[in-house]
Amino acid sequence: MTLDTANLTPQDALVAMMIAVSMSDENVRTSELVAIQQAVNYLPIFAGYDVDRIKEISQITTELFEEEEGLDALFGMVRAALPEHLYETAYAFACDVAAADGALYQPELRLLEEIRYELKIDRLHAAAIERGSRARHLKG
Repeated sequence: MTLDTANLTPQDALVAMMIAVSMSDENVRTSELVAIQQAVNYLPIFAGYDVDRIKEISQITTELFEEEEGLDALFGMVRAALPEHLYETAYAFACDVAAADGALYQPELRLLEEIRYELKIDRLHAAAIERGSRARHLKG
């Protein structure tokens, strides 16, 4: 891999989750990439984050998706880098990327379900996060 996964930052883990959702249906859409870029450029959690790392994190995520147990490795990497209090943040970013194009596809829905499970997101909290994403991405 191009980056030492042991040295991933919490921000790297958030980016990895967003990229994973975008890649989940094997069709990375421009609207999803824009959602990732906007989050990194404008949200306080990414203040001081080196945007050049997005490419590296994307490469790691792509490599993991090509491995048989890659999704498990991705979640292990994310849990190792991300403090538990940011698990819901990761889920919120993942939901925003999934909703960015105005449609949710089965692979995205399955990955969101897996994220909820792996990050132990309470079902009621997940529903609230999902509703917020849906409201932000409605088309007139």
